[in-house]
Amino acid sequence: MTHPTAARPDALLAAVGQGVEVLDLAQPLANGIPCSPNHPGFRMALTRRHGDMVRPDGGSAAAEIIVTGGHVGTHIDALAHVSQDGLLHGGHDCMEAQTGGSFSVHGVETIAPMICHGVMLDIAGLHGVDCLDGGYGITAEDLATAAEKANVTPTAGGVCLINTGWSRWWPQPERYLGTESGVPGVTAEAARWLAQHEIRAAGTDTTAFERIQPGRGHAVLPVHRIMLVENGIHIIEHMRLTDLVDRGIAEFTFVLAPLKIVGATGCPVRPLAAVSAAEPARGD
Repeated sequence: MTHPTAARPDALLAAVGQGVEVLDLAQPLANGIPCSPNHPGFRMALTRRHGDMVRPDGGSAAAEIIVTGGHVGTHIDALAHVSQDGLLHGGHDCMEAQTGGSFSVHGVETIAPMICHGVMLDIAGLHGVDCLDGGYGITAEDLATAAEKANVTPTAGGVCLINTGWSRWWPQPERYLGTESGVPGVTAEAARWLAQHEIRAAGTDTTAFERIQPGRGHAVLPVHRIMLVENGIHIIEHMRLTDLVDRGIAEFTFVLAPLKIVGATGCPVRPLAAVSAAEPARGD
Protein backbone atom coordinates (compact mmCIF):
# COMPACT_ATOMS: atom_id res chain seq x y z
CA MET A 1 0.00 0.00 0.00
CA THR A 2 1.41 3.35 -0.99
CA HIS A 3 0.95 6.48 1.03
CA PRO A 4 0.77 10.06 -0.28
CA THR A 5 3.94 12.04 0.13
CA ALA A 6 3.59 14.91 2.57
CA ALA A 7 3.95 18.25 0.84
CA ARG A 8 6.87 20.34 2.03
CA PRO A 9 5.89 23.68 3.60
CA ASP A 10 6.28 26.47 1.06
CA ALA A 11 7.16 30.10 1.60
CA LEU A 12 3.53 31.04 2.33
CA LEU A 13 3.14 28.42 5.05
CA ALA A 14 6.50 29.40 6.49
CA ALA A 15 5.37 33.02 6.64
CA VAL A 16 2.15 32.00 8.40
CA GLY A 17 4.22 30.10 10.93
CA GLN A 18 6.18 33.28 11.69
CA GLY A 19 3.00 35.20 12.42
CA VAL A 20 0.60 36.75 9.91
CA GLU A 21 -2.34 39.01 10.65
CA VAL A 22 -5.27 39.09 8.24
CA LEU A 23 -7.21 42.33 7.74
CA ASP A 24 -10.73 42.15 6.36
CA LEU A 25 -11.30 44.61 3.48
CA ALA A 26 -15.01 43.88 2.94
CA GLN A 27 -18.12 45.72 4.01
CA PRO A 28 -20.78 43.61 5.78
CA LEU A 29 -23.67 42.28 3.72
CA ALA A 30 -27.01 43.06 5.38
CA ASN A 31 -30.49 44.19 4.46
CA GLY A 32 -30.53 47.91 3.75
CA ILE A 33 -26.88 48.38 2.74
CA PRO A 34 -26.10 51.01 0.06
CA CYS A 35 -26.77 49.78 -3.47
CA SER A 36 -26.52 51.51 -6.82
CA PRO A 37 -29.95 51.98 -8.45
CA ASN A 38 -28.49 50.09 -11.43
CA HIS A 39 -28.49 46.83 -9.43
CA PRO A 40 -30.94 44.81 -7.33
CA GLY A 41 -30.21 45.15 -3.62
CA PHE A 42 -29.22 42.61 -1.01
CA ARG A 43 -31.91 40.68 0.84
CA MET A 44 -31.61 37.84 3.31
CA ALA A 45 -34.38 36.09 5.25
CA LEU A 46 -34.64 32.89 7.23
CA THR A 47 -36.55 30.18 5.36
CA ARG A 48 -36.39 27.81 8.30
CA ARG A 49 -35.98 28.62 11.98
CA HIS A 50 -34.86 26.48 14.88
CA GLY A 51 -37.95 24.77 16.19
CA ASP A 52 -39.82 24.74 12.88
CA MET A 53 -38.71 21.11 12.63
CA VAL A 54 -37.19 19.17 15.50
CA ARG A 55 -35.60 15.77 14.90
CA PRO A 56 -36.32 12.82 17.21
CA ASP A 57 -32.99 13.36 18.97
CA GLY A 58 -33.83 17.02 19.70
CA GLY A 59 -31.67 18.49 16.95
CA SER A 60 -32.88 21.39 14.82
CA ALA A 61 -31.53 23.43 11.92
CA ALA A 62 -32.03 26.90 10.51
CA ALA A 63 -31.43 28.13 6.96
CA GLU A 64 -31.89 31.23 4.83
CA ILE A 65 -32.48 32.51 1.33
CA ILE A 66 -30.17 35.18 -0.07
CA VAL A 67 -31.13 37.35 -3.04
CA THR A 68 -28.58 39.80 -4.42
CA GLY A 69 -27.19 41.32 -7.56
CA GLY A 70 -23.63 40.50 -8.55
CA HIS A 71 -22.56 44.11 -8.05
CA VAL A 72 -23.80 44.60 -4.49
CA GLY A 73 -21.65 45.12 -1.41
CA THR A 74 -17.92 44.57 -1.74
CA HIS A 75 -17.68 42.95 -5.17
CA ILE A 76 -15.47 42.40 -8.20
CA ASP A 77 -16.29 43.26 -11.80
CA ALA A 78 -15.71 40.56 -14.37
CA LEU A 79 -14.57 41.66 -17.84
CA ALA A 80 -18.05 40.83 -19.15
CA HIS A 81 -19.46 43.69 -17.10
CA VAL A 82 -18.79 46.49 -19.62
CA SER A 83 -18.71 46.70 -23.41
CA GLN A 84 -17.72 49.49 -25.76
CA ASP A 85 -19.23 49.85 -29.21
CA GLY A 86 -20.59 46.31 -28.92
CA LEU A 87 -17.30 44.70 -27.94
CA LEU A 88 -15.93 43.21 -24.73
CA HIS A 89 -12.25 43.05 -23.80
CA GLY A 90 -10.28 41.27 -26.49
CA GLY A 91 -12.78 42.13 -29.24
CA HIS A 92 -15.50 39.64 -28.28
CA ASP A 93 -18.95 40.49 -29.58
CA CYS A 94 -21.02 41.26 -26.46
CA MET A 95 -24.35 40.26 -28.05
CA GLU A 96 -23.05 36.87 -29.10
CA ALA A 97 -21.29 36.35 -25.74
CA GLN A 98 -24.46 36.92 -23.71
CA THR A 99 -26.70 34.64 -25.78
CA GLY A 100 -28.59 32.23 -23.54
CA GLY A 101 -28.72 34.46 -20.48
CA SER A 102 -25.12 34.20 -19.26
CA PHE A 103 -21.73 35.07 -20.69
CA SER A 104 -19.76 32.49 -22.63
CA VAL A 105 -16.57 34.56 -22.24
CA HIS A 106 -15.16 36.75 -19.45
CA GLY A 107 -17.61 35.56 -16.80
CA VAL A 108 -16.67 35.98 -13.16
CA GLU A 109 -15.76 32.29 -12.93
CA THR A 110 -12.81 32.98 -15.24
CA ILE A 111 -11.13 35.29 -12.69
CA ALA A 112 -8.32 33.32 -11.13
CA PRO A 113 -8.00 33.38 -7.33
CA MET A 114 -5.53 36.04 -6.23
CA ILE A 115 -2.66 35.76 -3.78
CA CYS A 116 -0.46 38.59 -4.92
CA HIS A 117 1.35 41.81 -4.10
CA GLY A 118 -0.94 44.61 -2.96
CA VAL A 119 -0.48 48.31 -2.31
CA MET A 120 -2.81 50.92 -0.84
CA LEU A 121 -2.55 54.54 -1.94
CA ASP A 122 -4.09 56.90 0.63
CA ILE A 123 -5.35 59.83 -1.43
CA ALA A 124 -7.43 61.28 1.40
CA GLY A 125 -4.34 61.27 3.62
CA LEU A 126 -2.29 62.82 0.83
CA HIS A 127 -4.62 65.82 0.92
CA GLY A 128 -4.64 65.98 4.71
CA VAL A 129 -8.30 64.98 5.12
CA ASP A 130 -10.17 61.97 6.45
CA CYS A 131 -12.46 61.94 3.42
CA LEU A 132 -12.24 63.50 -0.03
CA ASP A 133 -14.99 65.84 -1.17
CA GLY A 134 -17.86 64.47 -3.21
CA GLY A 135 -17.05 64.58 -6.91
CA TYR A 136 -13.28 64.96 -6.40
CA GLY A 137 -11.37 63.54 -9.35
CA ILE A 138 -8.27 61.56 -8.38
CA THR A 139 -5.48 62.38 -10.82
CA ALA A 140 -2.49 60.44 -12.04
CA GLU A 141 -0.35 62.91 -10.08
CA ASP A 142 -2.30 62.08 -6.92
CA LEU A 143 -1.56 58.37 -7.40
CA ALA A 144 2.11 58.89 -8.22
CA THR A 145 2.66 61.24 -5.29
CA ALA A 146 0.86 58.94 -2.85
CA ALA A 147 2.95 56.00 -4.07
CA GLU A 148 6.16 57.99 -3.64
CA LYS A 149 5.11 59.18 -0.17
CA ALA A 150 4.37 55.60 0.94
CA ASN A 151 7.48 54.24 -0.83
CA VAL A 152 5.46 51.64 -2.73
CA THR A 153 4.91 50.83 -6.40
CA PRO A 154 2.02 48.91 -7.98
CA THR A 155 3.49 45.83 -9.63
CA ALA A 156 2.60 43.82 -12.71
CA GLY A 157 0.09 41.15 -11.74
CA GLY A 158 -0.58 42.85 -8.41
CA VAL A 159 -3.46 44.86 -6.99
CA CYS A 160 -3.69 48.58 -6.23
CA LEU A 161 -6.24 49.87 -3.69
CA ILE A 162 -7.14 53.54 -3.40
CA ASN A 163 -8.44 55.16 -0.22
CA THR A 164 -10.82 58.11 -0.52
CA GLY A 165 -12.24 57.89 3.01
CA TRP A 166 -15.76 57.70 1.55
CA SER A 167 -16.59 54.47 3.37
CA ARG A 168 -17.26 56.56 6.49
CA TRP A 169 -20.68 57.20 4.93
CA TRP A 170 -21.50 53.48 4.50
CA PRO A 171 -24.01 53.55 7.42
CA GLN A 172 -25.84 56.40 5.60
CA PRO A 173 -26.83 54.86 2.23
CA GLU A 174 -28.19 58.03 0.64
CA ARG A 175 -25.10 60.04 1.47
CA TYR A 176 -22.79 57.18 0.51
CA LEU A 177 -24.35 56.86 -2.95
CA GLY A 178 -23.81 60.61 -3.41
CA THR A 179 -26.50 61.25 -6.01
CA GLU A 180 -26.50 64.97 -5.27
CA SER A 181 -23.04 65.49 -3.78
CA GLY A 182 -21.10 63.33 -6.21
CA VAL A 183 -18.56 60.72 -5.13
CA PRO A 184 -14.76 60.99 -5.25
CA GLY A 185 -12.99 58.61 -7.58
CA VAL A 186 -10.45 57.85 -10.24
CA THR A 187 -10.30 59.97 -13.40
CA ALA A 188 -9.49 58.68 -16.88
CA GLU A 189 -5.87 59.84 -16.66
CA ALA A 190 -5.46 58.09 -13.31
CA ALA A 191 -6.94 54.90 -14.80
CA ARG A 192 -4.33 55.02 -17.55
CA TRP A 193 -1.61 55.45 -14.89
CA LEU A 194 -2.87 52.30 -13.20
CA ALA A 195 -2.96 50.43 -16.52
CA GLN A 196 0.64 51.38 -17.22
CA HIS A 197 1.63 49.41 -14.14
CA GLU A 198 -0.01 46.26 -15.58
CA ILE A 199 -1.92 45.44 -12.41
CA ARG A 200 -4.58 42.73 -12.50
CA ALA A 201 -7.13 44.56 -10.34
CA ALA A 202 -7.77 47.86 -8.60
CA GLY A 203 -10.23 48.74 -5.87
CA THR A 204 -11.55 51.54 -3.76
CA ASP A 205 -14.02 52.38 -1.00
CA THR A 206 -16.77 53.89 -3.14
CA THR A 207 -19.77 52.82 -5.17
CA ALA A 208 -18.28 53.17 -8.65
CA PHE A 209 -14.46 53.32 -8.35
CA GLU A 210 -14.40 56.29 -10.69
CA ARG A 211 -15.45 59.88 -10.04
CA ILE A 212 -19.19 60.54 -9.96
CA GLN A 213 -19.82 64.21 -10.54
CA PRO A 214 -22.51 65.99 -8.46
CA GLY A 215 -26.04 65.48 -9.75
CA ARG A 216 -24.97 63.35 -12.73
CA GLY A 217 -25.13 59.86 -11.31
CA HIS A 218 -23.68 57.08 -13.47
CA ALA A 219 -24.27 59.04 -16.69
CA VAL A 220 -20.96 57.98 -18.25
CA LEU A 221 -18.27 55.66 -16.88
CA PRO A 222 -15.10 56.16 -18.93
CA VAL A 223 -12.85 54.59 -16.29
CA HIS A 224 -14.77 51.32 -16.48
CA ARG A 225 -14.14 51.29 -20.23
CA ILE A 226 -10.42 51.98 -19.78
CA MET A 227 -9.96 49.38 -17.06
CA LEU A 228 -12.25 46.54 -18.11
CA VAL A 229 -12.56 46.80 -21.88
CA GLU A 230 -9.27 48.32 -22.99
CA ASN A 231 -6.89 46.82 -20.43
CA GLY A 232 -8.58 43.78 -18.89
CA ILE A 233 -8.15 45.06 -15.32
CA HIS A 234 -10.77 44.03 -12.78
CA ILE A 235 -12.43 46.61 -10.52
CA ILE A 236 -13.31 46.01 -6.86
CA GLU A 237 -15.86 48.38 -5.34
CA HIS A 238 -17.40 49.11 -1.90
CA MET A 239 -14.21 48.15 -0.05
CA ARG A 240 -13.45 48.89 3.58
CA LEU A 241 -9.89 50.18 3.83
CA THR A 242 -10.16 51.64 7.33
CA ASP A 243 -7.81 49.18 9.04
CA LEU A 244 -5.06 49.67 6.47
CA VAL A 245 -5.38 53.45 6.70
CA ASP A 246 -5.53 53.60 10.51
CA ARG A 247 -2.37 51.52 10.80
CA GLY A 248 -0.54 53.22 7.96
CA ILE A 249 -0.09 49.96 6.04
CA ALA A 250 0.60 50.57 2.36
CA GLU A 251 1.99 47.19 1.23
CA PHE A 252 0.68 43.69 1.91
CA THR A 253 -0.21 40.33 0.44
CA PHE A 254 -3.62 40.57 -1.20
CA VAL A 255 -5.98 37.58 -1.14
CA LEU A 256 -9.26 37.23 -3.04
CA ALA A 257 -11.21 34.32 -4.54
CA PRO A 258 -14.30 35.14 -6.65
CA LEU A 259 -17.30 32.82 -6.56
CA LYS A 260 -17.46 30.45 -9.52
CA ILE A 261 -20.79 31.70 -10.84
CA VAL A 262 -20.65 30.68 -14.50
CA GLY A 263 -21.31 33.50 -16.93
CA ALA A 264 -21.91 36.21 -14.30
CA THR A 265 -20.64 39.78 -14.70
CA GLY A 266 -19.53 40.11 -11.08
CA CYS A 267 -19.96 38.71 -7.57
CA PRO A 268 -19.64 39.68 -3.92
CA VAL A 269 -16.17 38.99 -2.50
CA ARG A 270 -14.33 39.20 0.80
CA PRO A 271 -10.85 40.54 -0.01
CA LEU A 272 -8.12 40.20 2.60
CA ALA A 273 -4.79 41.86 3.32
CA ALA A 274 -2.19 39.65 4.99
CA VAL A 275 0.49 41.53 6.90
CA SER A 276 3.18 40.62 9.36
CA ALA A 277 1.80 40.34 12.87
CA ALA A 278 4.61 42.72 13.85
CA GLU A 279 3.58 45.32 11.24
CA PRO A 280 4.04 48.72 12.96
CA ALA A 281 1.21 51.18 13.31
CA ARG A 282 1.46 54.67 11.85
CA GLY A 283 4.11 56.71 13.61
CA ASP A 284 5.97 53.76 15.16
